[in-house]
Amino acid sequence: MADSTPLISQVDSAESDINALIPRLEKHLPSLDSNIERCIGDFGWSQFIQSVFVSMAWIFDAQQTFISIFTDAHPTWHCTTHLGDESCNSVSNICHLPKNSWSWDWPLHTSIISDWSLECTSSILTGLPASSFFMGCLVGGFVLASLADSSLGRKNMLFLSCLMMSLSSMLTVFSANIWIYSALRFLCGFFRSTIGTCALVLTTELVGKKWRGQVGVIGFFCFTLGVLSLPAMAYMNRGSSWRSLYLWTSIPALFYAILVHFFVRESPRWLLVRGREEEAMATLKSITSFNPSTSSTWDFSRSVSLDPKETGNPNLYSAFKILLQKRWAFRRLSAVMVIGFGVGLVYYGMPLGLGNLEFNLYLSVTFNALSELPSSLFTFFLIGKLNRKSSVLVFTTISGVCSILCVLKGKVWTRLQIALELVSFLSACTAFNILLIFTIEMFPTCVRNSAMSLVRQALVLGGVLCPMLVAVGREDGFTSYGVFGIVIGCCGMFAVCLPETRGRALCDTMEEEEQKYLRESCRQSWGCKSES
Repeated sequence: MADSTPLISQVDSAESDINALIPRLEKHLPSLDSNIERCIGDFGWSQFIQSVFVSMAWIFDAQQTFISIFTDAHPTWHCTTHLGDESCNSVSNICHLPKNSWSWDWPLHTSIISDWSLECTSSILTGLPASSFFMGCLVGGFVLASLADSSLGRKNMLFLSCLMMSLSSMLTVFSANIWIYSALRFLCGFFRSTIGTCALVLTTELVGKKWRGQVGVIGFFCFTLGVLSLPAMAYMNRGSSWRSLYLWTSIPALFYAILVHFFVRESPRWLLVRGREEEAMATLKSITSFNPSTSSTWDFSRSVSLDPKETGNPNLYSAFKILLQKRWAFRRLSAVMVIGFGVGLVYYGMPLGLGNLEFNLYLSVTFNALSELPSSLFTFFLIGKLNRKSSVLVFTTISGVCSILCVLKGKVWTRLQIALELVSFLSACTAFNILLIFTIEMFPTCVRNSAMSLVRQALVLGGVLCPMLVAVGREDGFTSYGVFGIVIGCCGMFAVCLPETRGRALCDTMEEEEQKYLRESCRQSWGCKSES
């Protein structure tokens, strides 16, 4: 029989190491979180102004995301001659008609379809620019995501993303054909990919846990304003070149990026985790300077900062490795990414598919944008009371059912189509809002931006498939709305695999989050034993 003494000694040694580690974690980690909470727990005017200004990045994010609804739209047309066989009518296929028998209702340059004579090309080619944009978002999310957690930080990543997105959008004006146009849309999506993530993470790290959910929702309001601005700008631009719409959206975004560089403050949590204590203290003083009660009761010189070597602080791209190595983190990440894919398919697909419905395009886009307002208001006022798991499950289910019902034919269903579409989109928006807040609460500061980026890439992956499904769905409604409903309903079920995070404090290191996870698992385990 083998001697078991070495094995026992190894176990005893490992146990003693763990016992030695826990006091260190309890000594340092809670101190960092409590110190930050003590500084920024109250919500002052400085924090409010910073949060609103950073959240404005979502306006330009929304404009570039959905601008193709108007620039890539299929223009309306009319018959110019009445043929003897009356083959030219409103339901005719213009590809089967003589070129001199019909004409566009607006000048050629109002859409890329009429500008480059793409009316008879395949749905894959006409959907290529929109798919290229989302593919750029997907690639950019993986390439740029961890820069906000490692070398650049939240503020610099936000500045770089807004700057390059606006410049690439401005260059789109000079596109000579659909291939150059698609390449520039890919570039725009590449740099746009981290804007929403950086803005959301930065705003929530500037305030305490009491206001985290409400501040996060400010970004969702701004995204709604961005979507709402598009039909207004497109309506004023009707009859003008589609290139003008890109100019109107890119120039304000460029000025905003410059303002971000000079006026936005970096996240104090990120600075402390990176070991840049002096900068963190300067930021904390600046964002609490308008709150005397907080500033007067806090001695900044007593702040405790962790050694960067002990924080689990990632270098470039190592954040992904950390998330994959920890089994609890990988399980959480996998579940939220699956949910994100389903939500993204509906969230991005519904607006792009509005042209397939028998309804005015400008009004339907406006109604969809307006439906985000009650979603944001609902999240803003009730995020503190909502259980994250059950909320995501309920709203994805409602969205799926209504999306499938949009496929049904008949006079009654046709009249209800736009209402069902709006309910489905509103539910997907609410699930989207809650999922992002949910993700922020599940991952620590050192990898939070990377985890958020991966979840957003899952959302964008759904967006990559949307234009193709929408293009095919012009003839077969089930290929778009039916698939949207089935996918979001099935993906939403993965919420049952996630821990509930309502009311939890944010963690800053992987070790702190893991200790919290182990305590909760142990508590649940003892609870099960006591019940039995």
